[in-house]
Amino acid sequence: MVSRTVCQVLQRRFATAAAAARAPAAEVRSRRSAVFSREQARQRALYPRIEKIEVSVHGPGLDGTMLVMNKGMSTPLSCARHLAEYHVANSALALVNGEPWSLHQPLTQSCSLTLLTFKDSDPMLVNQAYWRSCAALLGQVLETAFKDDFTVELLGTPEVAVTSGAFCCNVVLDPQLDSWTPSEESLRSLSKGAQQLIHHDLAWEPLEVAPSVALEVFSHSRCKQEEVEQKAAQNPKGTVTLHRCGDHVLLSVGPLVARTGLCAQYEVTALHSLEQGPWGLHRQAQGVSLPLQLQAHHTVWKKLRQRAEKLVEVPRLEEVAPPPPPESTATSDQPLAASV
Repeated sequence: MVSRTVCQVLQRRFATAAAAARAPAAEVRSRRSAVFSREQARQRALYPRIEKIEVSVHGPGLDGTMLVMNKGMSTPLSCARHLAEYHVANSALALVNGEPWSLHQPLTQSCSLTLLTFKDSDPMLVNQAYWRSCAALLGQVLETAFKDDFTVELLGTPEVAVTSGAFCCNVVLDPQLDSWTPSEESLRSLSKGAQQLIHHDLAWEPLEVAPSVALEVFSHSRCKQEEVEQKAAQNPKGTVTLHRCGDHVLLSVGPLVARTGLCAQYEVTALHSLEQGPWGLHRQAQGVSLPLQLQAHHTVWKKLRQRAEKLVEVPRLEEVAPPPPPESTATSDQPLAASV
């Protein structure tokens, strides 16, 4: 017990010394986005000449439709624009040769294409991608919600079933916030931040990259670099998938839905303290959401929200020992940034 207390005291002292050297959060996001844009441009340049591919579209009323598209440039969303506005507005995900595929992921060969919506007879893949996307949105809100005086380290967005009642995002906040418990007002502030991103209808842009690129993207986070190495080792192709939403770049274990505007009802419901880990106090942020096509009456929504407040048991992420933690300044009664 004494040893743990000493470690926590040292952690806070180390955090105070490094605060001045830490790059502002906005600058870090800008650098990550710049590396993403550079790699995205490099990959697009791999197709200097326009080559045509044939895309066979399947779905209600679409069977037999054949589109001639541009290799390495056209995406499932490009195909949807050749069909009808309904498909552009309602498609959330795609199947390309039977494989889940982001609407913004370029097509690199002739293929079969099925556009998926939330109202399909079997929406399992779309629901999984939606839950994953809501968790990604929660991580983005957390990373930008706090004042620059406080560090925020996203540990990952564990895969949880939609039937669990809440999507989750693991996070470590500044050591000086270990005793902070968010009030209902703070949770509403986080929900408001998510609603702002939803209102902007931002695309989730996917990009499959080599580990070296991902390590450069997350050069300011040893925790994320470790996650990159783990995901690359688990992928037979040795690559990792990034997504960008605005200027926020994240790692993802699977495809996300096309855009934030597909979310409708969305609330951050809880921030549970779990246990001390190698990076600090692990917390689990949770929320609940329904898509634009499937909104609920307020009485049903209230029950869903109450259920989402309860701690969701998720598989423990593999942990690694971090370097000395970054430092920060004195605590504040209201750590959330005023802009949220």
